[in-house]
Amino acid sequence: MTHKRIRPFNTKQTYPEQKLDNDLSQGVVARGTMVFLRGQVAQDLDTRASLHVGDAGLQTRKTMENIKLLLEEAGSELSHICRIVVYLTDIRYREAVYREMGVWLKGVFPCSTGLVVPALARPEWVVEIEVTAVIPDKA
Repeated sequence: MTHKRIRPFNTKQTYPEQKLDNDLSQGVVARGTMVFLRGQVAQDLDTRASLHVGDAGLQTRKTMENIKLLLEEAGSELSHICRIVVYLTDIRYREAVYREMGVWLKGVFPCSTGLVVPALARPEWVVEIEVTAVIPDKA
């Protein structure tokens, strides 16, 4: 792991009643250059078109693709993610969103906060993910 992850855990053990498989941690200690990404949604970054209306899992996949691309443009990568904040418009989307997110963040163990909100900036968006990453100092 790039950064020191404090009390890493997997949601399979923490929430056995849910069908989730997310590597998370209680805290992260990082040294380096911080990268802040605004909340990402299922939107084409070039055309601004909204994608996958009505499908929380596919919206999450596009959101994670955007996050990966933006981190790479910043000279970073998914393994540098220290914190994520997930906004859902309906708690019933949680399983689909976290399942897809878990695929992208396997072995990363970021700190995660999930919130259910009444709405996002556009009514067709059901998930938004905000990321803070730290590009590690060179040893």
